[in-house]
Amino acid sequence: MSMRTLPLVFINLGGEMLYILDQRLRAHNTSEDNSEKVMNDIVGTMFSKAFMDELLKPQQLYSHRTLKTVLTRLAHASIMRLNPASMDRLYELMVMAFKYQVFLCLRPKDLLLISYNHMDTIREFVKDTPMAVNQVDETHRKIIEAYSSLSEGELQLLRQTLLTFFQDMHVRVSLFLKDQIQNPNGRFALTTSGPVPHGTDVPGLIRIFDCRGREVRRREFRSGGSYTSSIREGSFELHGNRVIRLGMNMYTVDHPEETHTSRAPSVKVITYGSPNPLAKEELNLLARLMGSMKTENKPKDESGFRINLFNTDKEEAEFLVQDEQAASELARIAGQFEEEEEEEKPEKPSNNKGEELLAMMDDL
Repeated sequence: MSMRTLPLVFINLGGEMLYILDQRLRAHNTSEDNSEKVMNDIVGTMFSKAFMDELLKPQQLYSHRTLKTVLTRLAHASIMRLNPASMDRLYELMVMAFKYQVFLCLRPKDLLLISYNHMDTIREFVKDTPMAVNQVDETHRKIIEAYSSLSEGELQLLRQTLLTFFQDMHVRVSLFLKDQIQNPNGRFALTTSGPVPHGTDVPGLIRIFDCRGREVRRREFRSGGSYTSSIREGSFELHGNRVIRLGMNMYTVDHPEETHTSRAPSVKVITYGSPNPLAKEELNLLARLMGSMKTENKPKDESGFRINLFNTDKEEAEFLVQDEQAASELARIAGQFEEEEEEEKPEKPSNNKGEELLAMMDDL
């Protein structure tokens, strides 16, 4: 498992979150001042120096539960509020969008270009706020410094860690289903066509060399796909043409249904409250991160507003029913495991420190 995955996960998921919130703010006809404040506050918190310094420390990638809690606090860093159901949907959209981008990476190094596309768009969101732009630029420089020297093997390990993180997430997204890039069971449909990775040849030719390294003959074969030569390499600098479009904003104000999700009944559903062997470490990390994300007290006369990611009450009710059914089934399965463990293992004392950290989080 790569120890450098967490910063890229947070930046890319955070970028997808801002794309979705921007789309919903426009769909709800939120005033320009409020929309600008929400984006500036979230970006300012997301790219704060103390927070990013903590994230950039080499560490294991933590669970969906922990990341969802951090991103929930981040989404509520301004005057906007999301109800729990909307936050669940928001997290599913973020994860599935980034999962699709990781799947379509032609080579591990393109993960950096995806991250840079997210940061370029975030920078555009706050272009009228110099302080926020400087925060994004500073983080971008740190990412370049931390990841530009990684070998192909280290980048491949990073991509493999991400794929392991995503492997149990099969939430259906209406936008993906409409474009036929996702199957009804929630799995992505990958095509066997298009450009090959930069620096590689189009498959279909075998070259045979002798012991002196001279080519002696060639043999052609059918590759089973329609491949083309690689496109030029994108820029890995602070500013420049990234060439690839993965990581750019795919939501528009004219298509609010693009934020609709549903769970396939035949696939495993992630539970954010499931037991985790790294629970204490995750809670300690979260406590540190939450401490870095505290903001100054807002004036009492500053009114907040709520955003709903559901278009109708019926849609929200259907989502909650699906969620409740999945939770009940998972609770039943978890109960069976707990009964087996109680029969096999002696009783252990509870972790008071973990309980104290949970209480600390509730007070934040």
